[in-house]
Amino acid sequence: MFSRNRRKARLLFALSDVLITILAFEAAYQTRVYLPLTKVFFLLPPVKALLLGTAALTAVFTGYWLEIYDRLDSGRLITILRHTFRQCALSFLALVMVDFFLNLNLSRLFLLLFSLYSWVLLCLFRWKAGRLVGIIRREFAGPHFVMVVGTGEQARKIGALLEESEHYGVRLVGFFSDQGATRGHIHLRRSYEIYPLSDLPALLSRQVIDEIIFAVSSDRLRDLEETFLLCDEEGVRTRVAIDFFPHVNSDVYLDRLGHAPLLTFSAAPHDEVRLLIKRVMDVVLASAALILLLPFMILVALLIKLTSPGPALFKQIRCGLNGRRFVFYKFRSMCHNAEELKPLVAHLNTKQTAFKIPDDPRLTPIGRFLRRFSIDEWPQLWNVIRGDMSLVGPRPAVPEEVERYQRWQRRRLRMRPGMTCLWAICGRDNLDFDTWMKLDMEYIDNWSLALDWRILLKTIPHVLSGKGAH
Repeated sequence: MFSRNRRKARLLFALSDVLITILAFEAAYQTRVYLPLTKVFFLLPPVKALLLGTAALTAVFTGYWLEIYDRLDSGRLITILRHTFRQCALSFLALVMVDFFLNLNLSRLFLLLFSLYSWVLLCLFRWKAGRLVGIIRREFAGPHFVMVVGTGEQARKIGALLEESEHYGVRLVGFFSDQGATRGHIHLRRSYEIYPLSDLPALLSRQVIDEIIFAVSSDRLRDLEETFLLCDEEGVRTRVAIDFFPHVNSDVYLDRLGHAPLLTFSAAPHDEVRLLIKRVMDVVLASAALILLLPFMILVALLIKLTSPGPALFKQIRCGLNGRRFVFYKFRSMCHNAEELKPLVAHLNTKQTAFKIPDDPRLTPIGRFLRRFSIDEWPQLWNVIRGDMSLVGPRPAVPEEVERYQRWQRRRLRMRPGMTCLWAICGRDNLDFDTWMKLDMEYIDNWSLALDWRILLKTIPHVLSGKGAH
């Protein structure tokens, strides 16, 4: 499916979840009201609206968080059952929390009926969801006829992807040869005729063609200018496969500077709305954590001052977003002259590029405890509030380490550094440096708000266990 169509499908599934939640809520309410039980149950309109809104918003949020809407058109039944159960369970917990904090004294039977009805109705809908998208496309938009310009390997891959989209109403018609008057056939699941590109005007006049995809080498695009103009005049949508550009890690999209169109390659997350949500989440959670931890942080600072000479806070220059340098804060866990002693213990370093020593002799007794449970990282909440860091992201590196990066490793600087990251929940300091880097790249390439939440929630038990920290 084209990505734009997939976004529309996500919206369709989210709206469907809202409607099904409303239906399940009303069915559970009416069932509970008319059951011949001793305790009368009813909801005032404001309370009913609050509960219904909470349930619907939780269902949609969970759907996006668990990426349910990305898999509904191809998910197996067992996967649908499992993900839908999680979604309904979270909606149930949300209503229980509202009931607890507002003291509504809701019927437990009503809540259980609502969860059961939601799960059954959502499972039934999602079981046929993939077909539903195809039906809507076929009934309201009709079949979408596509042809491909090119006969090479890339053109065949595009053709195969179009065949996989047939249940969305997409129909591959055939191929155009960009190398003269070549004719023949390309065999995929079915056999498709190869037409000379000179046949395009006649073909447009006698056959429906909604879209043409150009899958040719970059040096052929200039020669196809007249073909693009013909498609533009005929109103035929055109797309260009641009995988011949060496930007294997980049998202590609069209932007504009004034009236000038720009083809943009982004090797890091660029969705301003989601990044703004991430920033708001950082500020809110970091501020709340800082307020809650402040008494304990004062106690930790006093213990550090009383047990070893030197300041309680350790300050260091680190590299942030796109290499911007900032002052990085943490509780001092080593002796006050640890930086001066660094050359003397350099031979104990176990990492290839980063400087990391297991059981570092420069650690103070209390510093060893702080390191094990990541308490020394608490002052970085201030870095998060200032905007130097995020709660989740690649760990910030010192400039000397960045200077030794290989070129592919420098891409980790394109994401705001974080207090926790993917490798922090996959082994922490037990992992080698290249694995750190690869997990950071995996995080950048697959970043989502849901992934941030998963890393945050998994970080808590890892930190409490103290495993993997040196």
